[in-house]
Amino acid sequence: MLFEHQSVMPREVIDLLQPVNGGIYLDGTLGGAGHSRLILDTAPQARLIGIDRDRSALAKAQEVLAGHEGRFSLHHQTFDRAGEVLQEFGIDGLDGMLLDLGVSSHQLDTAERGFSFRFDAPLDMRMDCSAGPTAADLVNELPEDELVRIFFQYGEERFSRRVARAILKRRETQPFTRTGELAELLRAVIPGGRKPSRIDPATRVFQAIRIAVNQELDQVEQGVKRGIELLKPGGRLVVISFHSLEDRIVKHIFREQARGCICPPRILICQCNNQPAVEILTRKGLKPQADEIEVNPRSRSAVLRAISRIG
Repeated sequence: MLFEHQSVMPREVIDLLQPVNGGIYLDGTLGGAGHSRLILDTAPQARLIGIDRDRSALAKAQEVLAGHEGRFSLHHQTFDRAGEVLQEFGIDGLDGMLLDLGVSSHQLDTAERGFSFRFDAPLDMRMDCSAGPTAADLVNELPEDELVRIFFQYGEERFSRRVARAILKRRETQPFTRTGELAELLRAVIPGGRKPSRIDPATRVFQAIRIAVNQELDQVEQGVKRGIELLKPGGRLVVISFHSLEDRIVKHIFREQARGCICPPRILICQCNNQPAVEILTRKGLKPQADEIEVNPRSRSAVLRAISRIG
């Protein structure tokens, strides 16, 4: 299958990153490399470090960036370990970093990856197909309470306990191996699951399992914090989230890093000398414009936030 992915909010990303010639930029979630190409096009003498855990994304990025040879390097890694990649090149600071979180359109639309219940495929869901447990491993092996926690915490599924018990009962006699098997069970177990509705009842559980398989929220927390540390003074970090749990983490970290005094309210004169590490550039999360949503409906849930590193 061809690698197809539309970069979300490209104008806003470039406006906030403000790429300059001679700058060093890191795209921690390459995907189809659309954002990376824009960065290199905007600043013809900038340098780009690209990271992705999905090898198919790296292969596509190599093609997309072919006109910029000598100005970029691509690495099979997770963005929370970006510091290790920079260390290899002796780079001690970034002028800008981009994180476009979540699953890509290519991953969703490639049936054999097992991300979507739209196809009957192996129950995999790994962004990095070469490492870690699959979705089938989690569904077939985790205890009931852990499944309940994942479905409720990551998918906000109201019927988490009911779903977990149904999974345990089914796997006693027949382990789950296919997306279709799991989706069928979810539609049978979740109330109203067989009635036509805007959201398929399998949506929340599939999302929760994907987040758990790829440890996405842990990576967001560690990756955003590390990204701020890697910025030079004046360097910028832009993060695009597609889920409220991701966005909540990003917003919280940005606010904490932008705080000044942390003394208790009863202390009239500051004694902590705590200084803000960043300046928030987006007072509220930015949303895609209507014209973009019309062309790329999957951009609808995107929220963009950005900060600049202080001194």
